[in-house]
Amino acid sequence: MRLSRPFRSDPGATSAFQALNLDAARVAVPRGGRALNAVVIGGGTGAPMSIRTLLSLGLSTSAVVAMADDGGSTGILREEADVTPPGDIRKCLVAFAKNPDDPLVKVFKYRFAVARDHALGNLVLAGLEDACGSFPEAIAICERLLEARGHVYPSTLDHVHLRARTRDGALLEGQAVACHSKTALERVALVSNTGTVRPYAPALEAIRNADLIVLGPGSLFTSIIPNLLVPGVVDAIRDSRGSVLFVCSLADVQGETWGLTAREHFEALADHGMDGLVDFMLVHSPRPVRSQNPVEQSFRAAVLPGRFGSMVDAPGLAEEEPVRRVNFTYDDLMAIQARGPMVLERNLADAERPTWHSPSALCQAFNDVISMIEARQRR
Repeated sequence: MRLSRPFRSDPGATSAFQALNLDAARVAVPRGGRALNAVVIGGGTGAPMSIRTLLSLGLSTSAVVAMADDGGSTGILREEADVTPPGDIRKCLVAFAKNPDDPLVKVFKYRFAVARDHALGNLVLAGLEDACGSFPEAIAICERLLEARGHVYPSTLDHVHLRARTRDGALLEGQAVACHSKTALERVALVSNTGTVRPYAPALEAIRNADLIVLGPGSLFTSIIPNLLVPGVVDAIRDSRGSVLFVCSLADVQGETWGLTAREHFEALADHGMDGLVDFMLVHSPRPVRSQNPVEQSFRAAVLPGRFGSMVDAPGLAEEEPVRRVNFTYDDLMAIQARGPMVLERNLADAERPTWHSPSALCQAFNDVISMIEARQRR
């Protein structure tokens, strides 16, 4: 019997970001003759949004990607062929592609119902890893095939899986199980088949050389934090000359963070090694709470006049939205900023799909952060 849909393109919120023009660097602040280096640290759902946005702003961009994925096509390939997980790498490679309308780029995202719903890009990466004997070489070949505008680095080449503890004390094994937990997670750890987890050296080097390090958006415990658990990654962030931006999720869509506030998102990140290392935190807020941070107020007045959203006097936020967004209050803002980060509040949701980021809103927010970083460097 012939299938009605034998082929389908891998869906996702990142599709809207493919339309961002990589040939039009729209940065308003001069770069002093060189492109800033940016590194996105995350996984395959949210990281492509940041990748495409940074490229559209003219930054030299690379990505460091978590290697704990064990769901879907990737999970089958890991279990049956013992390959390095390709899924999140594939999604980031597609985000780096020069021309998203190229047939090869499109087919790289295709899933085949006739072949257990495998993504073609996953099969290509797995096959090339076997043919070359090297996962990094497999990635490099795909970068050339897709005319990638940047590099994708696995955070580790060791075969690892995720172990999680929920806030009610349950222990969960595996990334796919953890992300769909019925209770929000509290802690996660990486476990290697060999007993050790070693960092991929080029990933550490990219982080050290970055002017801007972007964490997210994406699944906090199963995409972002697993990178930070690889020995050497947090140290590389600490040694970097760059500023760190944490893009908080805008809505609850998976069980791993169900019910957590923006403050609790930040605290989880801090508890997994990032305490004192986050410079900026981007939070979705349909009606921004009043900021009392004199540093941010100074930047708004002197560096970015008229480019930030208007403030309201109410210390809380309206709750009329039809989706369950990550809650954020004035008390959260003050508590987060007391621990170091400058909190930037923006309405980041897509008007038609409120659990997805708006490409234009995220682009403007990133540009504001870049402007503040450069203003800080000039002082």
